[in-house]
Amino acid sequence: MEKEHFLNKVFASSGITSEELQQIIPKYKQVSFQKNEYLLTQGQVERSYWFIETGFIRSYIVDTEGNDITFNLYGSGDVVIDYPSMFFFAPTRENIQALTDLVCWEISFQDFQEMFNSITNFREQQRGLLVGSYFALKEHSISLIADQAKERYLSLLQRKPTIVQNVSLKHIATFLGITDTSLSRIRKELANV
Repeated sequence: MEKEHFLNKVFASSGITSEELQQIIPKYKQVSFQKNEYLLTQGQVERSYWFIETGFIRSYIVDTEGNDITFNLYGSGDVVIDYPSMFFFAPTRENIQALTDLVCWEISFQDFQEMFNSITNFREQQRGLLVGSYFALKEHSISLIADQAKERYLSLLQRKPTIVQNVSLKHIATFLGITDTSLSRIRKELANV
């Protein structure tokens, strides 16, 4: 029942019929990860993807100086996937790590492909997720260049308040392209307003 409840919520606004849900839901399996455990590491090929039910994840890359830089932050209801790795069978350059204990719903690439090709509403929902992911990435990339650090933080706070409340300042700062000292200063300024 728990599986149906969460996945029904995930698919609720996508136009998927109850008959289609009966085909889709059994393809997902519940998986758990412990804090600091990796879902995917650099060099692996993505073979599945996850909807997060509870918990937080970050994806990060290691820069040329050996620093890990948070590339994305995920929370409940988010899809976690390295699209190029999964769809082009390419080794990933990302590391995807649990920041807390997690409960996720996983689907294999094979099951995904099968449903993508046979269930029109599933395909449209997945296309929507892909397009949304692309736009979010593009918006974040532009923001790193065009917006002040305070604006980037306020935008993240508005879009993903649970991330800001539950993820360490260090990870949030590298995601925003600033130092944790700068982020602490911004948060202090905002608290005093």
